Amino acid sequence: MGRYLDQINSPRDVRALTLAQLDRLAGEIREEIIGTVAKNGGHLASNLGVVELTLALHCVFETPQDKIIWDVGHQCYVHKLVTGRREQFSSLRCYGGLSGFPRPDESEHDAFGTGHSSTSISVALGMVLARDFRGDRNNVVAVIGDGSMTGGMAFEALNHAGQLKKDLIVVLNDNKMSISANVGAMSGYLNRIRTDPKYSRGKDEIEHILRRIPTIGSTVAKVAERIKDSFKYLVVPGMIFEELGFTYLGPIDGHNIPSMLETLEQAKALGGPVLVHVVTEKGRGYAPAVQKADKFHGIGPFDINSGSSLEKNDISTYTEIFGRTLVKLAEQDPAIVAITAAMCSGTGLSGFAQKFPERFFDVGIAEQHAVTLAAGLASEGFKPVVAIYSTFLQRAYDQIIHDVCLPKLPVVFAVDRAGIVGDDGPTHHGLFDISYLRSVPNMSIMAPADENELQHMLHTALQLNSPCALRFPRGTGLGVALDRHSRALSVGQAEVLVEGKDITLLAVGNTVPAARRAASVLKEQGVLATVINARFIKPLDEECITRWAARTGRLITVEENILAGGFGASVLELLAVKDMTGVQVKCLGIGDIFLEHGSQSFLRDKYGLQSENIVNIARRMIDSGQTKGTKIISLGGGA
Repeated sequence: MGRYLDQINSPRDVRALTLAQLDRLAGEIREEIIGTVAKNGGHLASNLGVVELTLALHCVFETPQDKIIWDVGHQCYVHKLVTGRREQFSSLRCYGGLSGFPRPDESEHDAFGTGHSSTSISVALGMVLARDFRGDRNNVVAVIGDGSMTGGMAFEALNHAGQLKKDLIVVLNDNKMSISANVGAMSGYLNRIRTDPKYSRGKDEIEHILRRIPTIGSTVAKVAERIKDSFKYLVVPGMIFEELGFTYLGPIDGHNIPSMLETLEQAKALGGPVLVHVVTEKGRGYAPAVQKADKFHGIGPFDINSGSSLEKNDISTYTEIFGRTLVKLAEQDPAIVAITAAMCSGTGLSGFAQKFPERFFDVGIAEQHAVTLAAGLASEGFKPVVAIYSTFLQRAYDQIIHDVCLPKLPVVFAVDRAGIVGDDGPTHHGLFDISYLRSVPNMSIMAPADENELQHMLHTALQLNSPCALRFPRGTGLGVALDRHSRALSVGQAEVLVEGKDITLLAVGNTVPAARRAASVLKEQGVLATVINARFIKPLDEECITRWAARTGRLITVEENILAGGFGASVLELLAVKDMTGVQVKCLGIGDIFLEHGSQSFLRDKYGLQSENIVNIARRMIDSGQTKGTKIISLGGGA
């Protein structure tokens, strides 16, 4: 007999299987996911942990009528396999193929597009309200991990849902991990529920005992009620959720399909807000992913037999250089502290955490808290470095403005994964940080052209007595030699790398190498280009930019950011203020779109950020016959 998986074309086919067949299907799904992620890269450990849970959900609930919202969404691979996308699964995270996250435009079974954490309960509650307004009777289920439950938005939604008393099911997938190991009081609370025998007693049995305590007389009655409440807190699992208005069921084994089927059916029948606590093992079924769940949370192509990465590279990543430089600087300055939001290894802070545990703070998936915590530290004379991916820093925008920039506190933002990130797609590209940070008063912004410049910029940022953002890309550096010691750069000073008379190429961050290559090609064609490494997005080197713009009369800006409000826009603003409308300007960046998923190199080529397109644009501007005095300022993002 062939694989059961090959016969699964919709959730209806899953519901037709026996328990024994579901167990076999779970094993086949794990093999399929391991094989695909080994080739394409992706989120492995989290998906291996939710195989049985996903099958149980699709046995009890009938999508797309019933709605399942996956928090973060990176654990939706099993869901995709059983909802009609099995034959396309080999294209996972490839350009034009399946997304690694839920996408309603991809399938009617994807109820909502997700990619950032702690949003599912809010979305689900909104869908519940819409359902009740219409008078429909479908079920709505939010599947949220214990890592996502550390985010404040999840508690805001729990609080509101408990107040409204609407029919809503929240499945808490408790695997003791987000990307790194979970931290905080909630993590400890869930751990006690998992491991302490007192917490696993039957709720109905305990409450039956409590009801037998008499409540007589006014004073005695109040005392008795307090005793009952105190006793209940000690022995009833999930009391924090009960106090928020939810009926708590669990904890249950998330790999025991019969147990989950029974509990989910119970949750569906109960009515009102229900929280089902499911305990799973991240990476289950693949030993390397169990042993190193953080490494296999999100991983590139790897060898299945050994678990070793196939992307061998001796060149350090920007993240690694950042982490090592911060340790060196912290050895010299005890005021430096580091903060991250559940991304210790991902942001390169593992070495710092090991060497300076008392100066390292992982706040969980709570970016807003991370930024304002840094503000508090900075207000007392410390130098906090907040390391957060560009896409996740968006979640703390108010705190950046109100708590850091308004009081002009010396907080350094290490904005990792800035620019095109690649296969994780629109929810993870860091294409907005220049625009959302540049407009904030008191903020300085730097972007290194290579990894050596990164270490100098971090040194510079920590010397400023004001807010500063240091944005750097995902992936390896250029392999340049590193200076032995980092040093402070002159704030707001650009670097002229090549001088030429025909056109100026003004690039920022990791687009500088492409501009240099373009200049080399143009020189072979008889065109002499000036290449400027902007270094500082804010403040701009106004004198350098205006001098070379006037001298060559033609200017191309290059950035990995959206054009609206980006680096190129700041240059246009400068030229307008200086009344230099006689300069021809072309701004290269990302237009008014959300960038799809695909490899970094492919997307950079498609959207005109490689040297070939810079050469073509430059030749067009020169060959158009327009003189340097022609008053034209154009804005565009590709060839």
